[in-house]
Amino acid sequence: MEIKCIAIDDEPLALDLIKQYASKISFLKLIETFENPLDAIQFLSTNNVSLIFLDVQMEELSGIQFLKVITNKPKVIMTTAYDKYAITGFELDVVDYLLKPISFERFVKAVNKVYDLINLETKFVDSDLKTNNQEEFYSNDSYFFVKTGTQLVKINYDEILYIEGQGDYLSIVLKNKKILTLQTFSKMEKILPENLFIRVHKSYIVSLPNIEKIERNRIIIGDKYIPISDSYKEAFYKKIESKGLL
Repeated sequence: MEIKCIAIDDEPLALDLIKQYASKISFLKLIETFENPLDAIQFLSTNNVSLIFLDVQMEELSGIQFLKVITNKPKVIMTTAYDKYAITGFELDVVDYLLKPISFERFVKAVNKVYDLINLETKFVDSDLKTNNQEEFYSNDSYFFVKTGTQLVKINYDEILYIEGQGDYLSIVLKNKKILTLQTFSKMEKILPENLFIRVHKSYIVSLPNIEKIERNRIIIGDKYIPISDSYKEAFYKKIESKGLL
């Protein structure tokens, strides 16, 4: 599978680094780079890409503003020297967030995440999942079954780290893999035990037992930073307090 991508950054050296890194990844095809995000908007109006490497701070138009302007948004990996934009990036459903200076190892991890996500989505489209009726969840006290493709997959509650919204899909992130399913958050919330899981953002449900840290209204599970949005903040901290953790 080939992933066509573009890079947008008003620093030529930053674009050169992305070019260098992308050239080493067999499935990436960097078809264009832009120092001016307005030129990229024009390019996207007549060209299809699957991934954008997007700088946050630019003079003509910030990366945040850029994402709010474009339609039919492809996958996005944000690049910036400032971590203060991470939560905003997550709220805009970016796939990953790379802090400059970007190491090749971290770059590889980010693009592999995009590859896995696009690959899973392609399989769902190929199997015509969107045209089929979804079966309900099947569950008991320790596990449930969820439909993925043409299969019902068993998932143990204690293996779930968090659940992330990915467009029309939910990505159920387990300790050793992830499962993509065409389901809604409302259905998922009905089946998950309330004492083990809580919604913290429009795009995230987290496993309370697997939370490692909470800092500055972010939940840390492994190397994942999950924002706690204002809409869910009060309920989340009440839940934590009820468990005697505050």
